[in-house]
Amino acid sequence: MVQIGYTMMTEQAGPRELVDHVVRAEGVGFDFSVTSDHYSPWLASQGHAPYAWSVLGAAAQATSTIPLMTYVTCPTFRYHPAVVAQKAATLQLLAEGRFRLGLGSGENLNEHVVGADWPTVEVRQEMFTEAVEIIRELFRGGVVNHHGTHYDVAAAKLWDLPDQAPPIGIAVSGEPSCEIAGRLGDLVIATEPKAELVQGFERHGGAGKPKVGQLPVCFDTDRDAAVKRAHDQFRWFAGGWKVNAELPGPANFAGATQFVREEDVAQSIPCGDDVDEFVAAVRPYVEAGFTEVALVQVGGGHQESFLDWAGKTLLPALRAL
Repeated sequence: MVQIGYTMMTEQAGPRELVDHVVRAEGVGFDFSVTSDHYSPWLASQGHAPYAWSVLGAAAQATSTIPLMTYVTCPTFRYHPAVVAQKAATLQLLAEGRFRLGLGSGENLNEHVVGADWPTVEVRQEMFTEAVEIIRELFRGGVVNHHGTHYDVAAAKLWDLPDQAPPIGIAVSGEPSCEIAGRLGDLVIATEPKAELVQGFERHGGAGKPKVGQLPVCFDTDRDAAVKRAHDQFRWFAGGWKVNAELPGPANFAGATQFVREEDVAQSIPCGDDVDEFVAAVRPYVEAGFTEVALVQVGGGHQESFLDWAGKTLLPALRAL
């Protein structure tokens, strides 16, 4: 049976609200949670971008059973991989083993803030691979010295290391990233229900490991209002990750999506309160081989109504998948 998760979307709510939301998600029966890790929202209308790791630390203390996960952290520019390893180990201790470290090669939107040039995707993948290897080495304990192509680590050691290191999830979008995920990841992460991503992950060593997908939804008893909100805050989704990874700011996303229509968004994001439409949107992930699907409710001020409905109506329907 597929597990259904809840997304703490840091781009659309403040830190206290995000923690309140995941507490409620645990209460209504979501199987796990994930948290975006951004420095900026995609669109100004989303309006938020608190520090994800502070939110996760608070969530670890406010909840008791729901698993937590970054979806995803980039360990190559804004954060040095040695610092990511320390943060993840600490959070695993706070969460008492409920944390998974989701990693990805990043987006210019968030990483340009440190003033570094945004390199080609090939260089980004090189940097990412080296970063994951450093994190894994630090998770093993002991003193780490590393002098690589992109990073130096000098006499680093994690002094507070959990008995079980956080499982590492790796985001994929094509064959090169599937190879990295299969070789270095404990699970795979994707935002599209493509069977070839699951198959690529399994082919490179990921057979039997969790496969986690993510799907935006927009619940509202007024379907027209849901469509308008989804268009206003989530039309950036239409660009695809090859484009989205390159754009540097909300104004660029607004310009790139100015011709995306409401009906275009409604075709890719289930809107309203027809549970069958939501189930139909999740089904392709299940058929593609994903074992977990995290839902993103669009609109920071519309989480409570969604969570109430999900607990009573949506989650029981999705269990049937």
